[in-house]
Amino acid sequence: MKTHCLSGLAAALALSAGVTLFAQKPLTPTPPGQETPQMLALKPKAENVPDIPAKVVPDFMKLPPNAAYLMGEGIGVSRNSKGLIYVNTCSQQTRVLEFDRNGNYVREIGKDLFGHIWCHGVRVDAEDNIWSIDSGANMIIKFNPAGRVTMVVGRRPEYPVSGLVPAPGAADPAPPYIMNRPTDVAFDPQGNIFVSDGYVNARVIKYDKNGRFVKQAGKRGSGPGELTLPHAIAVDAKGNVYVGSRSDQRIVVFDNDLNYKTVYNHVGAPWSLCIGPASRPYLWASNSNPDSQNTPLHEVTGQIFKMELDGTVVGKFGVPGKEQGQFSTVHGIDCSVENEILTTEITQWRMQKFILQPTASKGSK
Repeated sequence: MKTHCLSGLAAALALSAGVTLFAQKPLTPTPPGQETPQMLALKPKAENVPDIPAKVVPDFMKLPPNAAYLMGEGIGVSRNSKGLIYVNTCSQQTRVLEFDRNGNYVREIGKDLFGHIWCHGVRVDAEDNIWSIDSGANMIIKFNPAGRVTMVVGRRPEYPVSGLVPAPGAADPAPPYIMNRPTDVAFDPQGNIFVSDGYVNARVIKYDKNGRFVKQAGKRGSGPGELTLPHAIAVDAKGNVYVGSRSDQRIVVFDNDLNYKTVYNHVGAPWSLCIGPASRPYLWASNSNPDSQNTPLHEVTGQIFKMELDGTVVGKFGVPGKEQGQFSTVHGIDCSVENEILTTEITQWRMQKFILQPTASKGSK
């Protein structure tokens, strides 16, 4: 769950000039046997994972003068084929912001849109359409590259004269076109649409490219094919579907027909997922530090893992913190350019860009 906890001091730190070389100095480790239950629960199972050398591009996100209000919680980030960058943010209202490839602000898309209530991410498809995920409106909204709405999946709750209707509880099976706090969207090579639905329901839904319901899978739980807060979703070039089951620290893998295949449970809590370009399709997962966490938990969270699609860990980078080059609750990842990672963060209200050193060897599962 997102929280609103950025202090004035943290905001100042976020805007300060940070280091360009990403120093990965571990904290003094807690002696064995003295770890708290929460530390043990959050600690990734993958061990001896090599660090990926990374450089942060300082002050990459550039907003116009006197327009800091545009950027609130950094919820999602995605690039199109031309290098334009889209950021989904909750400030005083939900916004989709466009930046050029150098991080300069260009425009806002969907300003004051009926379907923008509570942002939860943004994705760009193969045709450069921009998809906004709204957990408050229970809608996935498709914009064409010009910024015009061309499709809506889901429906905003009614607001009758008698007052707001209470939010419905979880449903099993849930209605095909009525979502309950969806979290993310992804696409296969044929243009089919996959939605993780999400905070109240616990399912993944497949629609065809025209928005017609095809199938759904998953129910609340931690067994095979079950999900506990499906928070992120990605699809590979073969159509396999990877769902980040955040609350039980698993990545659940389905085939293109949403039949359960396997689970990866060794890289912590998958707050965000991304699959890289077809030339080298690594799976990236953010094991983010929880909002307002205590310092000891920094030892076991705050990094982004790089994996082969079979779950083999290749490397990781990241340490928690509020300076540039550190991570404060990463909620969005873009990996569409090889050896470049864009991130957005909740509690630091920012987008960051990292340049990574290539890694060639496999790690451990």
